[in-house]
Amino acid sequence: MKSAAREIITPRPKMSLTIPQGMAPVEFFNSPANLKNLAEENGLFRTPENLLMYRKLIGHSIEFDTSIILDTSKRILDPLGRPVRRDQMSRQQKKVWNNMTRILFDYMLAKYPDPAQHLILCGEASLDATWPLNKPGVPSIRMIHNHFMVFPMADLESAKDANSADPNLTDSGHHSLFLRHLSGVYHEFLEILDLQILSPISTSESAIKLTGYPQGLPSWEVKGGAEKLKDQYFWYEYEQVLLGFLDFYRTFFSLVSTGDPQVPARANFPHQISEVLLESGRFQRVARDLREQVIQDPLFANEIRWRPAYKQLLYRDDEGRLIVTISQNSVGNAITELLGIVVKRVEDESAYAEAEPALVTRLLEAREKLMEANLGEVIAAPSWANGKFVPQ
Repeated sequence: MKSAAREIITPRPKMSLTIPQGMAPVEFFNSPANLKNLAEENGLFRTPENLLMYRKLIGHSIEFDTSIILDTSKRILDPLGRPVRRDQMSRQQKKVWNNMTRILFDYMLAKYPDPAQHLILCGEASLDATWPLNKPGVPSIRMIHNHFMVFPMADLESAKDANSADPNLTDSGHHSLFLRHLSGVYHEFLEILDLQILSPISTSESAIKLTGYPQGLPSWEVKGGAEKLKDQYFWYEYEQVLLGFLDFYRTFFSLVSTGDPQVPARANFPHQISEVLLESGRFQRVARDLREQVIQDPLFANEIRWRPAYKQLLYRDDEGRLIVTISQNSVGNAITELLGIVVKRVEDESAYAEAEPALVTRLLEAREKLMEANLGEVIAAPSWANGKFVPQ
């Protein structure tokens, strides 16, 4: 079977929300009223830090699909003022966030132990806080969120090949900026990270063979496997990967914006920025060319994300290794596409109703693990008011 990105069809129920006339859907989705509704109708678990686990009603997979968001909607009414990156979270929030991530990932590993049968991943997504709310591709909820998903490999194998030019696969063309024009200096810069648990691995080794993705992204193997997710130093290194990415992104787009090669304020690795990035002729040449394109082409300029946005994934590869990778986030919800999976959501109430009992049962099983860790309180949504699935 040839290696190619796949397009899968995921059924979804009919949306029951009434969006006020004259309001774009994504504008409504980010309103405090909708987020209150989300927690009440599909919420599963909430911590004192307002980390909310909920059922993805319009999700990626009907096998297993849930998200955690930092729900600041009651405290911060301005959607543009909410935290959208992990480095904007408090120390306590990050501690609980990491713990919830580990527990849910452990659940998926235990429930789906065979990499030949199931692809499992969690993908943390952020966006540029200045992104217009109604911009195509903007995540429906403007908050930092972590997606947990499982795909049966049989479904991926039987799916049709995706269009290789799909904007989600190419991040609207932005992948080529990092991977084709800046790949060498990008990898060289991230090599400066002092990592003990995370070991660099080529995507030619760690890519999912069925899809051939990820392609060319800096990637690291978790040495020691799932047991290392219990080690606080793993989460420190996971954070270092993000901080390195943020330095690279800020340095590059600051250079595009001003034409002035300088170390950004509050840089995490200032010496490496000076020695690796600002001393690179290619880095400066690509920034100069991009700057000229922004000046000449208003449509292109409108697509630039000046503030850093990222997608950081933890997934299990074909060999059962746990792999960490990171990418810029220009389109928005293109989490699965980093692994070569394009999800087409289709309204199909009967198909969703058939899958829903088993899906919700697995979500409630995963929630039990968070309850056992005493991290917060359950939410009795209508579909699981008494801890078991109830058809609506």
